[in-house]
Amino acid sequence: MPKTCNRSTAGWFGNKVAQLRSDYFKASNYWHPRFWPMWITLGLLRLVSLFPYPVQLSLGRLLGRLLQSLSKPRQRIVDINLALCFPDKSRQQRDKIKNACFANIGVSLLEMSMCWWWPEAKLRSLVEIRGKEHIDAVLESGRGVILVTGHFVSLEIGGRLLALFMPIQVMYRTQKNRLFDSYLYTRRSSYYVNTISRKNTRLMIKGIKKLVPTWYAPDQNFPGERNVFAPFLGVQTATITASSRLAQSSGAAMLPFYPERKKDGSGYILWIDPPLADFPSGDDVKDATAVNASIEKSVLLQPDQYVWIHQRFKTRPQGEPPIYP
Repeated sequence: MPKTCNRSTAGWFGNKVAQLRSDYFKASNYWHPRFWPMWITLGLLRLVSLFPYPVQLSLGRLLGRLLQSLSKPRQRIVDINLALCFPDKSRQQRDKIKNACFANIGVSLLEMSMCWWWPEAKLRSLVEIRGKEHIDAVLESGRGVILVTGHFVSLEIGGRLLALFMPIQVMYRTQKNRLFDSYLYTRRSSYYVNTISRKNTRLMIKGIKKLVPTWYAPDQNFPGERNVFAPFLGVQTATITASSRLAQSSGAAMLPFYPERKKDGSGYILWIDPPLADFPSGDDVKDATAVNASIEKSVLLQPDQYVWIHQRFKTRPQGEPPIYP
């Protein structure tokens, strides 16, 4: 059997972290009228969780199209990103990716209901995992595992499904709505070993050294952190160097991971690739290029399942004009 954290260790580790959260969800803290819209949203999600999976897919696509029609600024961001990354595609081809992307984002919002309220047996019926042997081999060698991924539309449910196969810890970013942030954190903590603020690297490294596979998504624009410029889909992209430092500090291997929502509507595939070679190399640009290339590989396979609505290329090399209006 591969070395990994056992359930008692995982539970102790998660409970210790939960004690650090003063805003762990308590409904009585959120009765103020300003939280009522979010309560209604959570109620609708709970209702959606009762529907069969094909119905949820259809409703999600409709929601995505509605959000697209109401989000002209986001559409412009997607248009810019796709034009930069796929200059050889026609406008019609890029529009097809954009429309499918918004539809998939709508589905991803409803997938939260599955993450939170579906029983494990029902979730297992929808997922297959390919490449788990790469994780097992690394853990057997005594090294920790960092699962480097990107912001794909199945990001939320991908992590939930992976947790069916192994204890994992994940990074999170605080949400603006306090009710949603507290509820999301609490639900995630019910199926992850640990849910860690992306700023708390010390705690994350502690989990990695305990051989808890760690979900990690560095593919956003973080202007306040140390960045280098490395290619991503042909665009020089500000990329955080934290990936190299995290691997160096923890001694972990970096394994590409990405979830795929099957196009036939039958469920999901969780893909895990072998560890990145010579990582960290000691060269921040080389490492950032390797991380970007691992994410790029899956984006090229399923471009409509990447979240293009972020201003990924906002930070530019010195002297270059802004990309987004």
